[in-house]
Amino acid sequence: MTTSALILIGIDLAAALVLSLGLYYRRHHRRDLVVAFLGVNVGVMAVAAVLGTADVAMGLGLGLFGVLSIIRLRSSEITQREVAYYFAALAIGLLTGLPQTDPWPVAALVALILVVLWAADHPAFLSRSRHQVVRLDRAVADEGELRAELETRLGGTVASTTVQELDLVNDTTLVDVRYRVPRRGVRSARGRGLTLGRGTGAATTPALEGARR
Repeated sequence: MTTSALILIGIDLAAALVLSLGLYYRRHHRRDLVVAFLGVNVGVMAVAAVLGTADVAMGLGLGLFGVLSIIRLRSSEITQREVAYYFAALAIGLLTGLPQTDPWPVAALVALILVVLWAADHPAFLSRSRHQVVRLDRAVADEGELRAELETRLGGTVASTTVQELDLVNDTTLVDVRYRVPRRGVRSARGRGLTLGRGTGAATTPALEGARR
């Protein structure tokens, strides 16, 4: 095994640890995906190294990676953020597994992937944006009324709504809503007044159930 190959293996292992432990686990604390990221990364790196030295079509190997990754991603429910980490682990393993005479351009690309993920997944990046699935205990067909109701209850500015279920029999509305909350220390006076006014009567207060993603 050449010196450049050993350097690339070291780069891959260091990058995989930074990606899975330094970035993902430190922010999201999901152990099972740390194992998945490390396994996918090292497995792709090893197979890419073998394919790079064997008389096997690289296109066939990449096709197999694609099929396996799709099967894995469909086998459990994960967020789009975690999909990004999956593909970063795949990309790093592939970059470091291919035979290279100069490992430093590869190290620069790996560092670029890590820096972009660090910045894009930073808590301060688009920190005011929110996404919830909300169920109201009344059927609201009018889009303007629905937006006003959601802004009152969520205390933010609604950017978009997608009604997933309008149940006229049970009088409920299930809506996927994306909204922006006010800056820290700033609250909407209009929203606060409406919430307090509606809260005085239990019979007229819609129940809202949100599951934040």
